[in-house]
Amino acid sequence: MTVNIPGIVAVAVFYVAILVIGVIAGRKTSKSTSNDAVLLADRSFGIFVSCFTITATMVGGGYINGSAESAAWNGLVQTQAPVGYCLALLLGAIFYAPKMREEKYITMFDPFQLKYGKKVGAILFIPHILGDLFWSAAVLAALGATISIILDMNATVAIVVSAAVAIIYTVFGGLYSVAYTDVIQLFFIAIGLVVACPFSLMHPSVDLSRISDTWRGDIPTNTIGSYVDVFLLCTMGGIPWQSFYQRTLACKTVQVARVSTLIASVFSFSLAVPPIIMGFAGAAADWNATDYQGPLPIPEDMKSYILPLTLTYLTPLPVSIIGIGAISAAVMSSADSCILATSSVFSKNIYAEIIRPQATEKELIWVLRISIVVVGALGTLIAVFSKTIYGLYVLCSDMMYVVLFPQLTIVLYMPSSNAYGCMAGFFVSLILRLASGEPVLGIPPGIKFPYFDEEAQKQLFPFRTFAMLVGTISIIAVSYTTDAIFSRGILPRKYDFLKSYRHRTIKRRYSKCDFLENSNKEQIITLNSIKNNVDPET
Repeated sequence: MTVNIPGIVAVAVFYVAILVIGVIAGRKTSKSTSNDAVLLADRSFGIFVSCFTITATMVGGGYINGSAESAAWNGLVQTQAPVGYCLALLLGAIFYAPKMREEKYITMFDPFQLKYGKKVGAILFIPHILGDLFWSAAVLAALGATISIILDMNATVAIVVSAAVAIIYTVFGGLYSVAYTDVIQLFFIAIGLVVACPFSLMHPSVDLSRISDTWRGDIPTNTIGSYVDVFLLCTMGGIPWQSFYQRTLACKTVQVARVSTLIASVFSFSLAVPPIIMGFAGAAADWNATDYQGPLPIPEDMKSYILPLTLTYLTPLPVSIIGIGAISAAVMSSADSCILATSSVFSKNIYAEIIRPQATEKELIWVLRISIVVVGALGTLIAVFSKTIYGLYVLCSDMMYVVLFPQLTIVLYMPSSNAYGCMAGFFVSLILRLASGEPVLGIPPGIKFPYFDEEAQKQLFPFRTFAMLVGTISIIAVSYTTDAIFSRGILPRKYDFLKSYRHRTIKRRYSKCDFLENSNKEQIITLNSIKNNVDPET
């Protein structure tokens, strides 16, 4: 296979277009007066931009590639991510996003630091930063492999160039650039997948009768527990992500945050349909009747690339180029979201709250920009050199469900929770999950739950959900116990080393700067009203 020059030129044009749009959109950042404004784009997003950027955050490279892979080799019922993530957005729209937006938080970790203290709240950032880092590395590595398949281009070059483009426009414009490029990227994703889908089905080598008995998939009786476990992981584990809340917190109002998230749930589910169909086309193809020259049947290490293989060999060249544009757009929308989310939490919740509380707004903006470069570079290095990215991401993604989901739910809805309960739940959940093992990373199980498959060395018990529930009970039990111990004088409050009595609310504490900023806004509104002969109270 020779280098696909037209394809490389088309992808280069796409990258340049995204970079230019990101830099232009980033000019709005220059009008922002604070780091918080840069992080949340001055809370200026309406329904159109917010629903598109929330959808693009969910519909990443892993989402469309993973949906195609699962549908092709495991069947429809085993393709749980589209339904799970759709439900995650629905639950987020009803119970989480409006409450967070109503409190006017800056990041997802604000309520933890407000209630449990700055350092305790910062500990919960650890699984999140690892999850974001390995997720961005995983999607960049997948993009490198995809481009090497379709364009016969060096995978490392593709990874570095893609990451560089995402880092540059994120540094220039923060959330403004990321959100507005998300709109363009989502357009490319939708057009690319919808255009390519019918061509893949109409290819002469595709005979859907070959998968008439397998396309539905099945759920063996002994795997029902693990099936439910994975479904809850996709659903509840899709809720506690900073990249999602960064967008809902940037909405103009609580109602905009709620409605845009509801719309995004429908969009994200709909965009899973084309890759699933293309996965079926790939599974039903006679690859001997195509130009594919690799080993047959398709080896295990190539099955995850069924979507790019389908685009390359089952669609015409112009269509495959459009398809690679869709995959590239999906990957960049995932990568820039992860990079900005991690950098935002570091600059706001770690640097500003713990390392240098006296830092100026200008200093924080530079810390954010440097963090974006560092996080992006680390993700790129991991993507290029690590051989176990997917396994690391799986483990960290589990942590979001097992550790962070109960923590976020309880901090928002249980007024009596405290720092002792938070730490107890964190370590109990963490230890149980690690002790359950991880086959992808070769970590043997320290605890063999009921129905353990000795031959495959696999847990069939819903161990993730078990660890999450035990962690939840730990938070509640320890919070009530320690609260009783200190409130009833069983132990003097001088032994309250986590100072749980000083952090009893998730209400945001406003600074003088906040009041000055609001005062200035009110003065501007009043002056404009006088100028236009309008009552400022109306």
